[in-house]
Amino acid sequence: MADNLTLKALSRLLLYPEAALQDAAPHLAEALTEDGRLDAATRLGIMPLLRSLAGEDLYDLQEAYVSLFDRTRRLSLHLFEHVHGESRDRGQAMVDLAALYAQGGLAIDANELPDFLPLFLEFLATRPETEAQGLLADVDHILATLEERLSERGSLYAAVLTAVRHLAGAEAVTMPNPTSEGEAEDRAAPDLNALDLTALDKEWEETAVTFGPGDAASCGVDRFRTQLRAAQRDARHPARQPAA
Repeated sequence: MADNLTLKALSRLLLYPEAALQDAAPHLAEALTEDGRLDAATRLGIMPLLRSLAGEDLYDLQEAYVSLFDRTRRLSLHLFEHVHGESRDRGQAMVDLAALYAQGGLAIDANELPDFLPLFLEFLATRPETEAQGLLADVDHILATLEERLSERGSLYAAVLTAVRHLAGAEAVTMPNPTSEGEAEDRAAPDLNALDLTALDKEWEETAVTFGPGDAASCGVDRFRTQLRAAQRDARHPARQPAA
């Protein structure tokens, strides 16, 4: 079974920019074209990011990446940040997802968290296409939220989320380009007063989600998908804490 080159390329594009990624940008563009899983419009949307990665100063790219993805929970590329937050369920979910990777033959670096989106995409790139599409559809509520928030900021990375969702047959989020004033406000205070999303950082409890093998009777992909569907509410709206 050949790997899904499109998912592999999209996974790389969401990684922290390094010199190797800059050098690989032209090859990633070729892979996206040759693999044929994305339509021309979706591929065209990714080109500005590829040009940026290939041509801009590496330190500027790294600073922008950290500012975007590492300094606000709302744009975290760790899936469970949007499902479990800091609840105690997150640890077990990490263990379960790592076990699912191991079951599929993917060994992960000890320094990488299993729920990191590029790692998740790398795993899906090795799975049968129908399985990969189904699992992408099951996390679409998270991907759609990230796509919308990146689009609001005018980020070039939004096109990568659009492409990932395209592979699962999801509809792209369409957002107006931010005005210069709105964009400046967003950069200055990314976690405050943003539409109806402000409560997200205060309330993180979510319906429990368990990834990967559990007991012998219910393990692997079926368990992953069944459990994840239980948490498929709109990730933009926080869950309410039960009354004391």
